[in-house]
Amino acid sequence: MAYERIVLSALWVARMLTGLQGDVLRFLQPGLMEQIASGDVEGMALTDSLLFAASMLMLLPIAMVVLSLTLPYRVSRWANILLAAFFIAFDLVGLPSYGSAHGIALIAAGIAFNVATVWYAWTWRAPARSPRPV
Repeated sequence: MAYERIVLSALWVARMLTGLQGDVLRFLQPGLMEQIASGDVEGMALTDSLLFAASMLMLLPIAMVVLSLTLPYRVSRWANILLAAFFIAFDLVGLPSYGSAHGIALIAAGIAFNVATVWYAWTWRAPARSPRPV
């Protein structure tokens, strides 16, 4: 298995874990659990549609852990570049809403992992084709 595939998969694991750590720490903020229980967090209703969209967003890095290892080279390369770029943009848009130092640090780490993903995928060169046996 190519070194690049393993690195890309590991970067998605790191990205996923920083996001999960941020979510866990956010639950410890005073008053958040009460807001969640009421179905309204900071003025946003927790609808089934919103929770479904959030779950789909969270599934992308999980899927990329496996897909980085299994997709054909060209598809894997572009999937890594495009999805990591999407998450960089998504995190940059959301960054101003994080008022805590730990939230900003974890978002910055997630962005750094995604920047590394784009770089590794961008510089990943096609594997040499082995000759077919006669």
